[in-house]
Amino acid sequence: MNKTQLVDCIQAKLGEGATKKSAEAALSAVLGSITDAVKGGEKVQLIGFGSFEMKTRAARTGRNPQDGKEIKIAASQTLAFKPSSTFKTVIKPAKKGGCKKGGCKKKK
Repeated sequence: MNKTQLVDCIQAKLGEGATKKSAEAALSAVLGSITDAVKGGEKVQLIGFGSFEMKTRAARTGRNPQDGKEIKIAASQTLAFKPSSTFKTVIKPAKKGGCKKGGCKKKK
């Protein structure tokens, strides 16, 4: 799904009175707010969906795969998204009839 398709989906879910322009403005406002907050160092937590935050990777030593020589990898920041347990179950439902913690016995 691309942004245009997402705007169409939002417009459909908002109902008859919603225009494409208002749906696009709503999407842009949400994405802009998330971007600004994460850029400012805040963690954005959307209950039922997940959380966005900046994580810092420490400097470390790696290996060049071509010649095997050690190289220094500088410290960096990266964006992390962690889906909520609710979102995970919607995407991948739990298996039916599975073992609960500590309740399974191995067959002999």
